[in-house]
Parts: sequence; structure tokens; C-alpha cells
Amino acid sequence: MRELVERSIEDGYVIHNAPARKSGRRVTVNLAESPLGWLRARELIDARQFEAGERLRADYEMAALGPRVTMRWDAAPAARRSGMPSAGSDPTTAQIGAKRRFDAAVAAAGPGLADIVWRVICAGEAVPVAEKALGWPARAGRLVLTLALDRVADHYGLR
Repeated sequence: MRELVERSIEDGYVIHNAPARKSGRRVTVNLAESPLGWLRARELIDARQFEAGERLRADYEMAALGPRVTMRWDAAPAARRSGMPSAGSDPTTAQIGAKRRFDAAVAAAGPGLADIVWRVICAGEAVPVAEKALGWPARAGRLVLTLALDRVADHYGLR
């Protein structure tokens, strides 16, 4: 899916809420593309690293670790005749498993690499934005991210 919008660029960063200007550089951005997908489309990460990042993101989302905007209105899980909920109908069990997998994968990335992994894959920040937030030099984030993704891919057993 493509959701293209025009954005202005200042100092090499895309300014999301910048007013339209006649002067200055502009770029077309696909809002539906994740930072990880952007890196893969330009062959800056390989298929193994991309798959590791997607698995980590899926575990993050399944564990519902993102910020809540509203109250949850989910129905309570249905119980079997014995009175115990089945494993397949209990979303909490899936959430707990995903949280454990996510925590183990982030731990496998390592303490120095987990920050960039979380920012780019889970929070959806662009690599330059994450570099700036972490106080890293320009273009260091992609190198560190690829090292972290290799460790996460090893953790998931990807070849």
C-alpha cells in the first residue's frame, strides 16, 4: 500500500508538520512504509535482517507493549465446559508469550544495540532521527542497526 505525501526537508531530516514553503527542498514520503521496509527496499539490509526485524515487531505488537490511547473493550475469553479457558481462546497467554519472546530478542541484541532496535523497529523512528535522539554521529545508526539485527536473527534461528 502506498500513501504518498509531500514534506519539506531541513538539515537532511524530513519535517512532518512543516508549513508549505515556496523555497526549500521537498520530498515525497510513503507514510505506509516502515523504516525497516525502507532500508530493505534500498538493499541496505538483507532479507535475514529484515525478517528478524519483522518478527521482533510482530512480537512487540502481539505483546501490546505500545502506548494505549483508549480503554480496551475486548470481550472476556470464552471458557470451556470444565471452567478453564482454552489456550487458543485466551489472548493473555499469547501476549505473555510474545512479551517473553520480545524481551529475549532484545536481550540477545545486547545492551548497547537494543536502543536503536527499539527506536527503529518498534517505535518506527527513521534511522537519522534515532541517531540524533541517541546522540550518535550521522550514518552510525544503520551500521549499529545491522549488527543488532544480525544478533536478533541469530536469536530467532534465521538462516
